[in-house]
Amino acid sequence: MDVQQLDSVQTETVFLTEAAAATVRNLLVQKNVPDYGLRVFVAGGGCSGMQYGMALEAEARDYDHVIEREGVKVFIDPTSMMYLEGASIDYVDSIMGGGFKIENPNAVTSCGCGTSFKAKNGGAYEGAAGGGCGCGH
Repeated sequence: MDVQQLDSVQTETVFLTEAAAATVRNLLVQKNVPDYGLRVFVAGGGCSGMQYGMALEAEARDYDHVIEREGVKVFIDPTSMMYLEGASIDYVDSIMGGGFKIENPNAVTSCGCGTSFKAKNGGAYEGAAGGGCGCGH
């Protein structure tokens, strides 16, 4: 691809793997809400200061970033997007159980379970005190 072609390619700011998309699609069918999307957000808390959260929602809110991948809509509010820029959301199934995993280039440290992190820019939500995420790390 030359530079002109690269400029015309739309890039996503948060990536959803095929495994994660398939898992979300299955959840939407199981819950009988096939038109819903996955909200991904960052909130204060966890043992590293900030934690990831996910929920199924009917529609995007004002100012949300909406990403569509393999038939799955992902909703991210602008504040969370500051911390998730370039992140990849995957679904990993292991002997210890399955779950969503976020690989975040904006995290300088992460909790052992991967649900809590500290951002590069030192950002933290007001009142975020490392309360522990219960993973034992």
